[in-house]
Amino acid sequence: METPVLRRLRDLTDFEVADDNPDVRGWTVRGSDGQALGTVFELIVEPEAMKVRYLDVALDARFQTNEHENHILLPIGAASLDEDGDNVFVPALNEASVLNYPPYVEVQITREYEEAMLRALGKEAVPANSRFYEQDSFDTGSFYNRRRVS
Repeated sequence: METPVLRRLRDLTDFEVADDNPDVRGWTVRGSDGQALGTVFELIVEPEAMKVRYLDVALDARFQTNEHENHILLPIGAASLDEDGDNVFVPALNEASVLNYPPYVEVQITREYEEAMLRALGKEAVPANSRFYEQDSFDTGSFYNRRRVS
């Protein structure tokens, strides 16, 4: 099965965040301990499905090992929105575990990289013969459900 094409939202001039969902770019990303890990830099979308698949997170300076490893990708379903504040919570990460998370360099996202991210979050990837983005880690409903814009 062919891996779907993923693109940065800013590169897709005819796409925008759905009206009933907040645009989380610039929001603080917090781990299970409530500490800030970084900010949402960009949304990575699957244009064909018209769905956000990943949050591109720019890590705070204290987590940056070098200038080329200062971003991580988070599957959208691994995070959830704050009910009131502009925060994104990632229960599977904290200040210690984010240091072992696979860094994201803006290159083609491979299935191997996606599976490494899921393992770092303590999740198992679904078998290769099933639909990869239909697993819970990519459930946009669980991400946005606390903050629907009316």
